[in-house]
Amino acid sequence: MHHTIRRDALALLAPMALAAGPALAAEAHSPALDRVNISLGGYYANIDTRIGASSNAMQQAATFGLENDLGFSDHKAVPRVRIDVLGGSHQGLSLDFYSVNRSQQRTLSQAISYRGNTYQASARLRGALDFDFGSAAWRWWFGKGSNAFGVGLGAAYYRVDAAFSGEATMDGQTAEAASGTQERAWAPMLQLGWHHAFSDQWRMYLDASGVRKNGGRLSGHIYNAALGVAWYPWRNLGLGAEYGYSRTVLDQRKSRYTARLDMKLDGPSVFVKLRF
Repeated sequence: MHHTIRRDALALLAPMALAAGPALAAEAHSPALDRVNISLGGYYANIDTRIGASSNAMQQAATFGLENDLGFSDHKAVPRVRIDVLGGSHQGLSLDFYSVNRSQQRTLSQAISYRGNTYQASARLRGALDFDFGSAAWRWWFGKGSNAFGVGLGAAYYRVDAAFSGEATMDGQTAEAASGTQERAWAPMLQLGWHHAFSDQWRMYLDASGVRKNGGRLSGHIYNAALGVAWYPWRNLGLGAEYGYSRTVLDQRKSRYTARLDMKLDGPSVFVKLRF
């Protein structure tokens, strides 16, 4: 099901970009921008994820780390797709999509001594967390010559699927527990960007975006930032490298408690870039 959702999201991005093609005007635009620019790749991200829950009855929120407590890998290759289409010379459509999907199982074993007796305790913990992010924004570009400054307004879609289960055995007695959540939401988004062309082959860019949603069952904020360079040894084909940072903090409100996801990603990226 998760693969189907991602395929559907990507299937929606391409037609939206191509649909803008007939409206492209012949006006001159900054050499830092392209009529159509497609980036395919991803980044090798360092990931720090914490899951928590709080209620009025708790003195403080109970939290645990997926990497430190459940043994999730703290590095992962995260796929990413970006599509930018320029209409006229000063505005255009910007699309973005990435996905973080992880699962892990961990077994713990410990001997417990109490009042002269020793008990063998063991526990098996399983966890899975899938997070998808997609956005579409309309950007306005300002500046002349080799520099272009952009401001974009749009909407972001994010999906969180999490499941955790475990079983503990002590002195021959076994207990099991499981919990999970599936949430999806839309939120308004603001984008800022600076693109610079050193030449027709070399470019530099700085992009940032922010998503914030208040109210509802799933609220919070998502921030993304990236500093990168692009090299085009061929007219329509090139390579890109960047360093990116992303912070996601989402609260899910339940009747008796509020669950929180706090996830940070940062690391280098590589892209295959197509321009037309």
